[in-house]
Amino acid sequence: MNSIFCVEDDEGIRDLITYAVKSAGFVVEGFESAAEFEERLKSYMPSMVLLDIMLPDKDGIQILKDIRKNDATKNLPVILITAKGTEADKVKGFEHGADDYITKPFGIMELISRIKAVLRRSNAAGEDIIDYKGITLNNQSRSVKVDGEDVTITFKEFELLKYLMTHKGTVVPREVLLEKIWGYHFEGESRTLDVHIGSLRHKLGAKGKCIETIRNVGYKI
Repeated sequence: MNSIFCVEDDEGIRDLITYAVKSAGFVVEGFESAAEFEERLKSYMPSMVLLDIMLPDKDGIQILKDIRKNDATKNLPVILITAKGTEADKVKGFEHGADDYITKPFGIMELISRIKAVLRRSNAAGEDIIDYKGITLNNQSRSVKVDGEDVTITFKEFELLKYLMTHKGTVVPREVLLEKIWGYHFEGESRTLDVHIGSLRHKLGAKGKCIETIRNVGYKI
């Protein structure tokens, strides 16, 4: 059974989330501080973390960064739940490796739906090694090489490249990439996807041209 940690300093919101998640059939534990959560994480690995950004003892973005740089937790699904709802806040959260971003106030049914969606993506089996024209993606070590040379990319850039490579030859619409990689739809116009594509192309060097823009539709490798 999937277990979920909820890190939220507001007792009312924390109780609401834990009750809803438990009612949906998950095992859930709540934590009011980063210190409590990080101590528990040393002894037990949950299936997912619901993480508030504004905590009294440590910023949630820093917690997320620590999770992603630790080999033991780097693949742990994390959904940020926060009152900080500007597009810049969302981009920052996703750039540092959030699997989804939910703005307060939120609907309980939406929360449960997003939890299930992220868990489905996380549990989906994929190829260990994907290779295309000199770009080699290792799903186990979450590493990327171009012509044998290591390339450092962010968590979301890896997920984006992986999705495009596993669907090589297929045009993937923008809205599909946003849903599959970020797990949400921006309201109105957003350049988040374009910025990540641009950064990924730059880091892949000459191989970046393998990522094609299909005007008014999306992207493909």
